[in-house]
Amino acid sequence: MKNTFTCILIMGVAGSGKTTIGSKLSSKINGFFIEADDFHGENNINKMSEGIPLNDADRYDWLLKIKDQIISRIDKQNLVVACSALKDKYRQLIGVKNYKLVYLKVDKDTARNRINSRKEHFMPDTLVDSQFSILEEPKDAMIFNQSLTQDEIVNSIVKEFTFDSVSYTHLRAHETDSYL
Repeated sequence: MKNTFTCILIMGVAGSGKTTIGSKLSSKINGFFIEADDFHGENNINKMSEGIPLNDADRYDWLLKIKDQIISRIDKQNLVVACSALKDKYRQLIGVKNYKLVYLKVDKDTARNRINSRKEHFMPDTLVDSQFSILEEPKDAMIFNQSLTQDEIVNSIVKEFTFDSVSYTHLRAHETDSYL
């Protein structure tokens, strides 16, 4: 019998805690952690560093790189992906409809404060408003608000998604067709 693994996408605006929660969760479940920020091209990083929001076209190749990483690893082990995935079409493109979705919900002030406390990251707090303006909150996700501790969030995810009997549906290649 073939082993099946799952992928958990942790989404939210910048400063919501995706990287922190994703890293802790992947360690706890012995999964592979994919940090979406690592896949931004130089043009995207420069644009954001200058306080210019990314548009759909800017995000397209970035999202495909993330999807390729997911596809290349999902047959090997559980995955945890930290990605803003602000719009439904972004989540569809990377295949999250087939995965477990976790939404870290924070308010603008919390996002700004957390961004300002980060060191050596390209995302300025001036882009917070643009992230909230395009955010399409998911309808079918585990949602955690900013009042919970990191451990409460991670433990709730582990409890909700038992990893010994998770089923996985393969990504559908046609999901990239209707992106733009």
